[in-house]
Amino acid sequence: MGARGEMRPNAIELHAVSREYGSGGGRVTALDRVSLAFPTGSFTAVMGPSGSGKSTLLQCAAGLDRPTSGSVRLGETELTALNERRLTLLRRERVGFVFQAFNLLPSLTAEQNVALPLRLAGRRPPKARVREVLRQVGLGERAGHRPSQLSGGQQQRVALARALVTRPEVLFGDEPTGALDSGTGREVLALLRGMVDAEGRTVVMVTHDPVAASYADRVVFLVDGRVSGELTGASAGEIAGHMTTLEAVPC
Repeated sequence: MGARGEMRPNAIELHAVSREYGSGGGRVTALDRVSLAFPTGSFTAVMGPSGSGKSTLLQCAAGLDRPTSGSVRLGETELTALNERRLTLLRRERVGFVFQAFNLLPSLTAEQNVALPLRLAGRRPPKARVREVLRQVGLGERAGHRPSQLSGGQQQRVALARALVTRPEVLFGDEPTGALDSGTGREVLALLRGMVDAEGRTVVMVTHDPVAASYADRVVFLVDGRVSGELTGASAGEIAGHMTTLEAVPC
């Protein structure tokens, strides 16, 4: 599962991105001039000690949060130049999200939950497309089931199908297997890995789990809001060993 050798355009680029919260003596720097590129058709895991800026990086890259300084590009689009309305439309049409919490509406069936992003965009959801993504995640026979009738792993697969229904350019995951048992988590990770390999999708995933990170082409490490190195094609043991060295560094 190593990174591939050919040159590919970048799906996401961050240049000197900083994100600060608060002001005066209470100011906190969550990201400190981070520059990173995520190639199209790649799977990147982002790791680091607690408070290292992982989720902030994901939110800035996905257009969920605005950097204090620096620039973020999705393909040829400069996100920091967009107003809120255009940023919302871009997220809705070009970006997919999968979180640790499944965030499914309990009163809706799997099929209706998957169709929701299209409805919110004012588009009539093509039933064939909704069924197609449910089949992709192995839930073609569960379209009419509500979340309470599905296991945790199946609910996360519905959330994944919902993220994929708009054919996003980049899929962002924030601890997408954090609420799952190890076996179910591996199934979801294998789905993500397959989407990169078979469909050329781009996946960026924050995780604390070295096993989850080992499914990625590349692991980027953050410490105190700065990039602190990366590994490519690494095993779970190698990733865990590197994390141990990061967490042993005094603040």
